[in-house]
Amino acid sequence: MVDAAHQWLTSTAGRIATCAHSWMQAVHWVAGSGLYRPARQNGPQFGPTTLLVAQEIAALSVCRPGIDYLMRKLKLSERTIQYHLGMLREAGLLVYRVKGTRASGQPNQASVFERVIPLEFDEALGIRTAGEGVQRRPVGIAEEGRTLIGKLAKKAARKTRRPRRKPPLSRGSRCTPMQGGTSTGSSAGSTYSPPESKLASGEAKSPTQKKSNRGPKKLNKIGRRYQLAKELIQLVPWLKGASVPRIAWIVRDVADAGWTALEVQAIAEQECPIVAAKVRRPSGLLADRLGSLHLLFTTPERRQTAVQAWQDSRIQEQARHASYGELATQGPAPVAVSVQSLMAEAVRRTREIAAGPIDPTVCFEVSVDTAPEPLALEALDRDLVKTIRAEATDNLDVITSSLETGMSERDARRLYTNWLVDQALAARRALAPAY
Repeated sequence: MVDAAHQWLTSTAGRIATCAHSWMQAVHWVAGSGLYRPARQNGPQFGPTTLLVAQEIAALSVCRPGIDYLMRKLKLSERTIQYHLGMLREAGLLVYRVKGTRASGQPNQASVFERVIPLEFDEALGIRTAGEGVQRRPVGIAEEGRTLIGKLAKKAARKTRRPRRKPPLSRGSRCTPMQGGTSTGSSAGSTYSPPESKLASGEAKSPTQKKSNRGPKKLNKIGRRYQLAKELIQLVPWLKGASVPRIAWIVRDVADAGWTALEVQAIAEQECPIVAAKVRRPSGLLADRLGSLHLLFTTPERRQTAVQAWQDSRIQEQARHASYGELATQGPAPVAVSVQSLMAEAVRRTREIAAGPIDPTVCFEVSVDTAPEPLALEALDRDLVKTIRAEATDNLDVITSSLETGMSERDARRLYTNWLVDQALAARRALAPAY
């Protein structure tokens, strides 16, 4: 049990939880370990109600659980909430960051807590940490603790529900005989009891044994569509960066017909070669190329013939080599006009050194001082802004490259919207493992 002096962030021996899931693992461990005993002998115990309160606290982005909020959310009394918050602090799972105030004449201020994982939890499971103080982070776990951490992870992922109260039974209630008339005779005399010969002795095994038919899960129709979409994005160069749900929706008909990723690529590219660098909307191009071809190539033999013709075509082979080469060398394209001009001039001079002089009419000089500046956001028309936002929705790397090439975050939020910029920053942020 942690005393009041060590229930603060500056004096605790635990570490700040990396996420709500890892903190709930520690809560379930404390509930099942039996190491914690509440200081209040006649009060509530650490149990399902404590887990319910902890579950609500884990869902808060800022750990500032007001008493009124928890009472309204959990339908519990004020005293019950205070009891269980106190038990979480005594168990070393919650510590004060800022303690609330109740000054007269002023509104009450809720306390700000920090979710903490006790030191005993790390020692019991053999979790190795790096760093010092409350900023320690888990870097590994002992072999003997892996089974237990897996069980705790399942418990933490399961939603705790408030137990239902059973209605009290009346002491004076009596059963009414299910028969006609006003007779008060008991119906127990007509109850049928089987003979001893028909009762199980308990020695023989049950004739109906449970059989385990567990095996590899089979994909349903939706899973097959998503599987085909992921394979296409990995295989086809001009689909790089496309949205998996959108591709899954486009290939729903061919996926249901049993097409493979190679068959989809071959039939989509049979009309003319596709260069990855020139594709602006991969999903739109794929939808246009496929169209209603699933009604034409209805048998595996027809699709195999189309694949063989696509593989034997020299033009298609050259286009594939060019697309794969661009895919291996391309990176995030710069957005700033000045940076694009400098890169174009650098590529021209590199080719001139490798292959000899180039026609002077196509040469130009670019300097940083005189390079054109990016267009002002106010000068962009509405249709262009919609197109830019649609491209950023399909590929968040466009927003990341814009920020890396000099665009301020304020301008990026004005151009791409706050939601897209937040999604791009969240995708770039590295997440720590949860133990």
